[in-house]
Parts: sequence; C-alpha cells; structure tokens
Amino acid sequence: MTSAPLTILYEHPAWFAPLFAELARQDIPYRAVSITDHGFDPAAPAPPSPIVFNRVAMSSFLREPEHPIFYAQALFEHWEGLGARVLNGSRALAIDASKARQLALIRRLGLDIPATRIVHRARDIPAAAAQLRFPVLVKADIGGAGAGIERYDTADELAAAIAEQRTPAGVNGVILVQEYAPRRGGRITRVETLGGRYLYAIDIASSGDTFDLCPADACAVDRPPVTMTAAQPPAALVAAAERIAKAAGLDVGGVEYLIDDRDGRACFYDINALSNFVARPLDVLGWDPHERLVAHVRSIIAEGRKG
Repeated sequence: MTSAPLTILYEHPAWFAPLFAELARQDIPYRAVSITDHGFDPAAPAPPSPIVFNRVAMSSFLREPEHPIFYAQALFEHWEGLGARVLNGSRALAIDASKARQLALIRRLGLDIPATRIVHRARDIPAAAAQLRFPVLVKADIGGAGAGIERYDTADELAAAIAEQRTPAGVNGVILVQEYAPRRGGRITRVETLGGRYLYAIDIASSGDTFDLCPADACAVDRPPVTMTAAQPPAALVAAAERIAKAAGLDVGGVEYLIDDRDGRACFYDINALSNFVARPLDVLGWDPHERLVAHVRSIIAEGRKG
C-alpha cells in the first residue's frame, strides 16, 4: 500500500481540477493516476490504496481509439478482489458503460423509459424501428456528450442511412433503437446523487435539438448553447432517482429524465457515473457540490481506518 489513503484514477485531467483543489483544501492526501498509459500486474498482492475513486469518462473513446473503458472494468474488479473500496467501481462502471443495461435496470425498478429495442446488427435496425413510432433515435450503447446518437424521421430516411452505413455503431457493437420523446419545454432534468441520496437537481434546456446536454464546463464546445437552472423535482421523482442510483451502485452520479410532451410521462433514460457537476455552481446552486463530495470521501476514508 502507498501512504496515501486515496487513489484517483482519471482519464481527462482538466475535468477534475475542482475536485483536486477541494481535496487539497480539505487536506486529504491522495494520488492522482492517469489511466491513459496505465498497466497492472494481475499477480499484484495489494491495490494502490484502500480507497480508489473511478473518474473514467465514457466519452474517452472520442479522444483515444485505444480507450480505457473495458480495461478499467478489469482493473477495478482486480482491485476490488484485493480488498479495495472502489468508488463507482466495477458494478457502477458496468452500468455506466451500457445504455442497454441502464434502461433494463430502470424498467426492473418499475419506472418509465422511452420505448426502446436493442439489437447488435445494423440490418436488424429497421425491424426494431417498425415496432416503434417515428421519429426514432439510433444510439450507440456507449456514448458521451451526445456522441453516437442520430435521429431519423421516417423509415425511408433510416433505410437510406443503413444502406450507406451511416447509422451509429459504437465501440461494443450494441445498438439501441428508441422512440424520440419530445422534451416538454425543451428541457431535461438531471438529478445528482451522492451516496445514493439526492444532492441537487438542475433543468437543462437548449434552443437547438442537441443531444449533448452535459452540464459541465468542459462539454460546452461546438453545440447549441444550453441553459442550466436549479430545480426541485417532485418527491416521487427524487425517490425514483435515488432508487436508480442505489441499484446501479453509484457512489456519486447523475440520473436524467425528461417529461414526454406527448403524454406527460416522466421517462428516465440515462445513468451517468461521471459527475463533473454543474458549471458555475455558485451561480446556479448557490453552493459548491465538490465540498460535499470530498466530505463524503473523507468519511469513507475514516470508516476504512476504523475497520
């Protein structure tokens, strides 16, 4: 073991400057380790520290063809087997890395999702879409910041895209075909959780029909502008988001839903284990969620020392 009680494994260093700054402010020793050039020995007798914090982004495949998503799954399972407490560990990562798993989990909890079919061959997309109402979305199973999502308004438009091999394929070969649910008021709601409990919520709206509704500063590039405002969802939806977070094994993460403007249903559609939190939190929320996140990590470290 190293002397530091906490190891943070990250893929995009600029995204976590606020986290690192808050750890320093609260005087918590840690090691920040880049997963980009990381390797591990499966015969290693111990993890790098008692607590490991997973900060691997699903959008990493956009930045590096040899992305670390599947590598991280093997790594965290190994460290967990050696006794490490991995925050957002292998269980959460398996959910984070699959929209298909996310939707199946949400439905098992009895909650609504947009009507969806899952396939693994492009040739099967038209048959899946025929069971749904157009417009439809075709989504890659692993995405990030709106990547790997295309809208098709008609069956002919979809057939042409398939013939020209323009439909999203993704990095794991799993494909979602989903009814396009128009967002009431042009907005979605993201509920952030910490330790399986409600932390805050924001409404994210866009004047354009973008699928990139990431609230963090790092995401606001080459997309229509979005607006973010503090929100207080109904108690039933807060409770539903907490159930999802707990079932997904999230130590920290966001759950997103929209109100389908066709029928007023709240449809949950995304579970995100990588929370950069909202940009300009003092302006939007009036407080900085990194303070509570780091306090939560401190309590986990303290519990480990007692054990």
